[in-house]
Amino acid sequence: MSFDSLGLGPQLVAALRDLGIDTPTSVQSAAIPQALAGHDLMVSSQTGSGKTAAFMLPALQRLSHRAGAGGRGVQILVLAPTRELAMQVADAARAYGKQIDGLRVATVVGGMPYGAQIKSLSRRVDVLVATPGRLIDHLQARRVNLSTVQTLVLDEADRMLDMGFIEDIETIVRSTPDDRQTLLFSATLDGTVAHLAANLMHDPKRVEITTHRQKHTNITQHLLYADDKAHKLRLLDHLLRDASLDQAIVFTATKRGADDLADHLSEEGFAAAALHGDMNQRQRTRTLGLMQKGQVRVLVATDVAARGIDVQTISHAVNYDLPLQAEDYVHRIGRTGRAGRDGQAITLAVHAERHKVRRIEHFIGQAIPMETIPGLEPQRSVRPTYKDKPARGARPQGGKPHGKPWHKDGPASGAAPRARKPWQQDARAGDDTRPARASKPSWQQDTHTADGARPARARKPWEQDKPAFTRPERGEGRPAYHPKADRAPRQARDGDAPRTARPAAGKTGAKPSFKRQDRQDQPRAQRPRFA
Repeated sequence: MSFDSLGLGPQLVAALRDLGIDTPTSVQSAAIPQALAGHDLMVSSQTGSGKTAAFMLPALQRLSHRAGAGGRGVQILVLAPTRELAMQVADAARAYGKQIDGLRVATVVGGMPYGAQIKSLSRRVDVLVATPGRLIDHLQARRVNLSTVQTLVLDEADRMLDMGFIEDIETIVRSTPDDRQTLLFSATLDGTVAHLAANLMHDPKRVEITTHRQKHTNITQHLLYADDKAHKLRLLDHLLRDASLDQAIVFTATKRGADDLADHLSEEGFAAAALHGDMNQRQRTRTLGLMQKGQVRVLVATDVAARGIDVQTISHAVNYDLPLQAEDYVHRIGRTGRAGRDGQAITLAVHAERHKVRRIEHFIGQAIPMETIPGLEPQRSVRPTYKDKPARGARPQGGKPHGKPWHKDGPASGAAPRARKPWQQDARAGDDTRPARASKPSWQQDTHTADGARPARARKPWEQDKPAFTRPERGEGRPAYHPKADRAPRQARDGDAPRTARPAAGKTGAKPSFKRQDRQDQPRAQRPRFA
């Protein structure tokens, strides 16, 4: 199959021929015809399969057929998660459309001066490649108009969602027309990516060429265990001195770790450089340029470089630190073995990271072969997993038996009697029989009679001199006590007046008064005083 049969115009086919590209890849063969038909696409394909040409070629084909395109504004908008990937896509757009008259491509990414970007946006732009954060800044400042966008491309959509660009993407999409064509490319098409596609796309077609579970047939994967950081550095030094190594990319977990490791390798005589997010775009572009020219042999990078670096001479990808997410492992090793070449992917891990290794193996659907380097073997052997542990009660060779040696039925079979501790030597007699217990004192002995009745309690020694006390029974000298029996009735006093009766319960009428009737009309000074 050739590009002519896919429906591309002669201008694009000639440009591809000049680049040495004659045969389309599987993702290009599946996506280009449907994109030319005007369908929205959700495409999943592995890294290095030619996804950039799969969305850029049909978009340029539609642009070349549109008469009078000059002056209409942005026609193609491509959103990418990283600066490197955005610049790579922009370079590919210029290369594919070099025979299209008057084609203008602009790049808007973070880490670059605003002046040059404002100048490029003030003129006509046909293809705009941007990262979401910087494009939002220009959009809010009204420096760019997206109402003329005909093709919207979300490249590495899963990565942009992981980086927290979901709100920026939704804001940008609302600035584009509803009748646009949307092309979404992602490593996975489920979860949050599927939810995003449901809100942004109209009846999209799914194209799944490969998944993360399929093997990289041209990449050989290795797993080396290290005892500690010093051991890991010795393993890395041995790997980088391999004669078959052309160029290598070494991944670390942190930016500071990338700088420290690059400095260490430079001191050891390697042509090494670091690449991470704290570097401005000029420094990152210069480093990648040196890598492409062959002046840098070892590139130490964080996950920001896992997507967007396309250096075909990288023969080895080394995971010095394991990735935080298992899916990043696929993108890391995808930096090698590009353009049909063979590659080597080596992962260095300490024993405490075995659970991360199992997570990666579960994600890719295959086991990573574990190997050792003669003379650099780990001193600590890899412990078996929970499935390989011996059964409870079995005695492994050279170790202690699992479970307790003493049970309720005596010692386990084959177990020697338990030795006594020093403070237990006198606890029992020599013949291992317990001595007779001394008899209880008289006041602690059971004195129940045969009929079950219990006599009076025996007196303790310190109670012998106390007089005996017996509680009289009621009616035998013990008077009955009635608190109110001997109280005399209250005698009426002089001047007392009868009290009025308490009114019936209820809330009808005025609140009743309970004051004495004989003092209702007397002045306060004439009222009698009572003690």
